[in-house]
Amino acid sequence: MLEHDGHGIPDGRDRAADHGIAHWPFDSPALDVLPPTLPDGRAWPSIHILTPSLSDAPGFLATAASITGQTYPSVQHHAVPPDPEGAARVEALLADDSADYLLVLRSGDLLAPGALAALALEAVLTDAEVVAGLRVVFGAAVLGLDAVAQAPGHLDAAVPAGHLGAFTGGECLLSRAMVRRAGGLDLPCGSPVADLWPRLAGSRFARIGRPVLLQYEPELDPSPPSPGLAIATLTDHGAGGGAGIAHRRLAAALVLAGHRVAEHRLAGEAVPAGAEWQDSFPRTEAAIRDGGYDLLLVGNIHGATRRLALLDRLRRHLPVAVVMHDFFPITGRCAFPNGCTRLVTGCDAQCPTPTQYPHLAPARIAGVHAEKRALLTAPDAPLLLANSSWTHDYTRGNAPAGTAVARIDLAFPTGVFRPGDRAALRRQLGLPAGDVLVMFGAVIADAPGKGFQDLMRTLRRIARPGLGFVAVGRLDDSTSLGLPNLFVAGPVAEEAVLAQWYGACDIYVTASLNETLGQTPVEAGLCGIPTVAYRASGLTSAVIDGVSGVLVPQEPDALGDALLTLVADEPLRKRLGGLGRIALGNRFSDAAAALTFNDRLVARGLLAPPPGGRQRFSPRLLGRFAYARDRYPGETGTVSGPSSTPIRLLRRAKRAVLGRDLPLWARRGLYAGGLLIRAVRRFR
Repeated sequence: MLEHDGHGIPDGRDRAADHGIAHWPFDSPALDVLPPTLPDGRAWPSIHILTPSLSDAPGFLATAASITGQTYPSVQHHAVPPDPEGAARVEALLADDSADYLLVLRSGDLLAPGALAALALEAVLTDAEVVAGLRVVFGAAVLGLDAVAQAPGHLDAAVPAGHLGAFTGGECLLSRAMVRRAGGLDLPCGSPVADLWPRLAGSRFARIGRPVLLQYEPELDPSPPSPGLAIATLTDHGAGGGAGIAHRRLAAALVLAGHRVAEHRLAGEAVPAGAEWQDSFPRTEAAIRDGGYDLLLVGNIHGATRRLALLDRLRRHLPVAVVMHDFFPITGRCAFPNGCTRLVTGCDAQCPTPTQYPHLAPARIAGVHAEKRALLTAPDAPLLLANSSWTHDYTRGNAPAGTAVARIDLAFPTGVFRPGDRAALRRQLGLPAGDVLVMFGAVIADAPGKGFQDLMRTLRRIARPGLGFVAVGRLDDSTSLGLPNLFVAGPVAEEAVLAQWYGACDIYVTASLNETLGQTPVEAGLCGIPTVAYRASGLTSAVIDGVSGVLVPQEPDALGDALLTLVADEPLRKRLGGLGRIALGNRFSDAAAALTFNDRLVARGLLAPPPGGRQRFSPRLLGRFAYARDRYPGETGTVSGPSSTPIRLLRRAKRAVLGRDLPLWARRGLYAGGLLIRAVRRFR
């Protein structure tokens, strides 16, 4: 039995061309650096890869080369011949306590870049005994991608067959101890992992949303995938702003999973400044009702209406699911209760913040809240989809008893948000080469709901020579912040450019306490920079404490002290950046989001389980990952561009006179003006 440790395969790269790899759509690897240890300081677990063949079998050297390219610190590759000696060596390996995990890889099949580190880190973080990733099936071209469709938890006994070639199990990392308890591996049989799978029932199972296995099937003519759902998405103003961006990304992930998605917006029928009074959108309602859709997927609509009456009417015609980008669907009027206890007893005219957006006249709050609660407990009520564990628990605890709530993951373009050459990016963006740069941002960078005043106090306290700050997002008056060495990027509407700003910095920080997830820490982590944040709200999912960043208690100076620790400790920053890139890429890719979404729909009976127990994806999904040559370039126009000087001055004047909120008389005046403008346009 041949063994190698990932080194010394001189002709493996040349032989890879025999299997199409010379023409494989891979770019040069992203600037990922694998940290030398796990988050707790332990060594990376040992992985033994078993290839049931002779070392001179066709394709073996290509397989070996793909393992060499992993740069994983503790891997051994074994060519296991079909003879008694090979069987005895496998038995000895299963009895060896120094071997942590096994992976069975056919001769000619390949590991995707970074696969071993991704599988191993998820196994360690979740204590899983089986970790499965995506399979890419290829011949002369990419034929498709798929994944085990079982939801994370405890493995069932069904073997995931699928329709993209036989299940070889090469995308599954297996605990060596678990395999031994299950009776071992019969490598000479044609499909050893499929044979083992039923004996793994009840094992702890985890799934990552990134390619692991490149399975070579030169003769395969794959059957067409089963058609997905016809899904209508509904938002107030589309993909602008944080919630709109999140909803668009989720919709794009569902398209890659085979669903047909059509976008609908309320903005075309909305009266300017009329959301507080408008709840009729007949054209949009008719288009959704009569469109032959299987599901309505709703994002934020409170920018166009303060009621859910439209959803109440539509749920009588098709299933409705509402993504909890904030808590508006369960409150009387607000997006984030901020600790207000009236949500439990019933929102009413005693609301402490009726003039804050989304504002509503106090006299109407109780009625709107009662209307929402009735909708959430009605027959065929909407399914509320929470995008973090904290949001799921908060929603379940504060929505009416019996409300349908399920947990999903959001999607991020992991090939756009990727590490870059920090020195080159700083030269390109005009940032100082030697300073430690701390970045903060939001669509509206100085929004009070993002903890902006607390953040400014923190940053002013830690400011010192050699430490710079980068602000991304709308910021009307940066000179008023009193923050030295500040670089203002302004609104960044292109995802690829935003990734450059992240990649040029060293640390990301947020003082927000109100996030159902927190997209910016995930984007930062995918770009290889750690986040410092409070241990609060959905940030406890967006920042993996000790892996992709540091979570601190809500105490004075805690945020600043953690920042100073990272500023002074470059190795720690690099370790968190490297680990975070892997862990967040596993959990927040397009594939990960689509898989969890489909899990929830199958559990609710809204979607049939995928044939063969494998979820298929379009070949275009490959372009969403960092190592693809033809990568998805990212979206543009995600936020509004910089405001003109007069507009900024008007906003500052308005804040000076009225503050950030709008009194009821001002809202009524704006609404009346909107109605007048609409009437004039119709007359013309």
